[in-house]
Amino acid sequence: MADVVLVEYPDPAIAVVRINRPEVRNALNLEVRQVMAEIFRQFVDNEKLRCVILTGNEKCFAAGADIDDMSRLEAIDMYLRHTERLWQAIADCPLPIIAAINGYALGGGLELAMHADIIIAGKGTKLGQPEVNVGIMPGAGGTQRLTRAVGKFVAMRLCLTGEIISASEACEMGLISKLTDDDAVMETAMEMASRIAALPPIAIAQIKEVILHGTDAPLSAALALERKALQILFSSKDKHEGMTAFLEKRKPEFTGK
Repeated sequence: MADVVLVEYPDPAIAVVRINRPEVRNALNLEVRQVMAEIFRQFVDNEKLRCVILTGNEKCFAAGADIDDMSRLEAIDMYLRHTERLWQAIADCPLPIIAAINGYALGGGLELAMHADIIIAGKGTKLGQPEVNVGIMPGAGGTQRLTRAVGKFVAMRLCLTGEIISASEACEMGLISKLTDDDAVMETAMEMASRIAALPPIAIAQIKEVILHGTDAPLSAALALERKALQILFSSKDKHEGMTAFLEKRKPEFTGK
């Protein structure tokens, strides 16, 4: 893969996707998005993989889109890029995704983090949707995922003012899953990824699918989706192993079947 995004496998079951443009605070240009999309598409066929960590470096997750790149584009240029397809490759990943963020997660960087299922942030992290300050608006989920995460009134405040908030405030409003010391973000993410990777993968996949698809469905439909997913899991070998191990007071060995 290109040097703008690095992929590491600290464990066969865990992949770390690292944005690597420190000279521009990991700004998300078209190449970064294309490479990330291809990486996440490949994850779908990796049967050993159980969890993905998405991160930048200790100083910055991603400070937004590459303004130098975007400043030269017109409307049709933006349309022809079809970046929505690149973002969708991440959204469609069936594996749990943990965003491990330090420094800045702004604009497209925050939108990228919101494509994850869990966000772990350092206490010094700054977050926001400041696109309005350069005459545009969020265009990769900042008005929609943010509203679903924190509610209309907070999302309006952040998008309309371009205000940048602290990690502690983001945590209070429900935008962050876990807050930790800046130098402990990756360690915390790895511990969580290892815990998830050790659990039954079919159950993990069903949990993610039901939460994502049930969120925008009527409650009755979402509850039906939940019931059906639970019923499916009763035919898995991992369900038998998990319950047998519990009754026998031993550690289960899940196989993903």
